[in-house]
Amino acid sequence: MTDSARWKATVYVGGLASLVTTTNLHDAFIPFGEIADISLPKNDAPNATEPHRGFAYVEYEDPEDAKEAIDNMDQSEFFGRVLRVSAAKPPKSAEEGLGSKTAVWEQVRKIPSSKALATSNNAYE
Repeated sequence: MTDSARWKATVYVGGLASLVTTTNLHDAFIPFGEIADISLPKNDAPNATEPHRGFAYVEYEDPEDAKEAIDNMDQSEFFGRVLRVSAAKPPKSAEEGLGSKTAVWEQVRKIPSSKALATSNNAYE
């Protein structure tokens, strides 16, 4: 399956309670179709007390199953929290998204130092 096809078959699940596990997610989302993968990003912050970041990606074998999951699970209650379930948005590059180790705010394009110097010199003219 191509990357774009995989993203069409993937749903974003937000608003997760801290005690939710991949097993809980699998059990909740399997009624809508065969699941290929579940990603529950860990909280890597040094002082983090939560086991994950409060969201997950559930990848289905079939994009139609992903649509069913969105239709049925969005705004439903799960472990006392209201879920936000929507189509996952593909990352802009391999450095972003599911497998990225870089924080979102660090993924912003950096201005090359030569341009930064050129623009700062013009400020005094």
